[in-house]
Amino acid sequence: MKIAVLKETAPGERRVAATPETVKKFVALGAELAVERDAGASAAFADQGYADAGATIGERASVVQGADIVLGVQGPDVASLTGAKPGAWIVAGLNPFGDRARVDAYASAGFEALAMEFMPRITRAQSMDILSSQSNLAGYKAVLDAAAEYGRAFPMMMTAAGTVSAAKCFVMGVGVAGLQAIATARRLGAQVSATDVRSATKEQILSLGAKPIFVENVAGIEGEGSGGYATEMSPEYQKAQAELVSGHLAKQDIVITTALIPGRPAPRLISDAQLATMRPGSVVVDLAVEQGGNVEGAVAGEVVERHGVKIVGHRNVPSRLPADASALFSRNLFNFLSAFWDKDQGRPVLDAEIGDAIRLTKDGKVVNERLAG
Repeated sequence: MKIAVLKETAPGERRVAATPETVKKFVALGAELAVERDAGASAAFADQGYADAGATIGERASVVQGADIVLGVQGPDVASLTGAKPGAWIVAGLNPFGDRARVDAYASAGFEALAMEFMPRITRAQSMDILSSQSNLAGYKAVLDAAAEYGRAFPMMMTAAGTVSAAKCFVMGVGVAGLQAIATARRLGAQVSATDVRSATKEQILSLGAKPIFVENVAGIEGEGSGGYATEMSPEYQKAQAELVSGHLAKQDIVITTALIPGRPAPRLISDAQLATMRPGSVVVDLAVEQGGNVEGAVAGEVVERHGVKIVGHRNVPSRLPADASALFSRNLFNFLSAFWDKDQGRPVLDAEIGDAIRLTKDGKVVNERLAG
């Protein structure tokens, strides 16, 4: 069983799909590991570390040659996989809705593409969930990015020259990223409030010492869909939410938006008119900017200013913490493959519950129900 680990080629991608730690664990299972030269360099993992863990280091052609499984952070280009075994598994974050053409290309090439972001939200798959592990770091980094752009201090400071007021931070969307953003802003000393369409998150917000901001007594507050993800809300709820948020936004210094709906454009949470009510020097960090953005005027990959408010739209925020993001991502991949490792066959054998959920292509066809039509 040969497992290939490739150097990421997407612009700005600094993560790597395996670390010396996980290479050593795969070797212990009996797998042969081949790592592309400098695959981990941008995440501070040297080739020698991989070699010491039992991997062979080489150029991409030799690494891919005869591979049964190819690991990636983002899906590798099909053209670079020449030489991999027929039916080889491509295990990575494959962005199935946003890059359907690549999925079709995997099918045409006869590969079995496994999209790690389709991992079901069930108890036994928690340790395999790349969305959770990467969102956790994104929520943390979003607050640091806001602090770097904000021209004032976060905590209240009492000095001989007078008192510095604490920053007011508002987190919109209380999933994994939002919860970590709340915790990080609180650690930095900000006054934190948060909102979400799912009423179940109110207790989580309170448990972190933040103030919940919720629409009450309006149909449509229970916005939790399958797998704990948010769903779109009723028009009545959206109107009431916009009115409540508008009044609250005008008093905030920092806003972090994290709202995503799988397979859909990110919901618009903040309009240009609402931005205009915020104080000059305020900062908004849009973690959904690559899916269309929660904030009107946000630009992917840029920090822009509107009405005196900075809108931070960094792409691929987990990759801004490449060493830790790679460590967690690679453990997700190892936890997934090792959980299904059949010692007799010397390879992983998937079950229906998880296999059918994440498998995009097989035997030359796109087979995932979520991509039907």
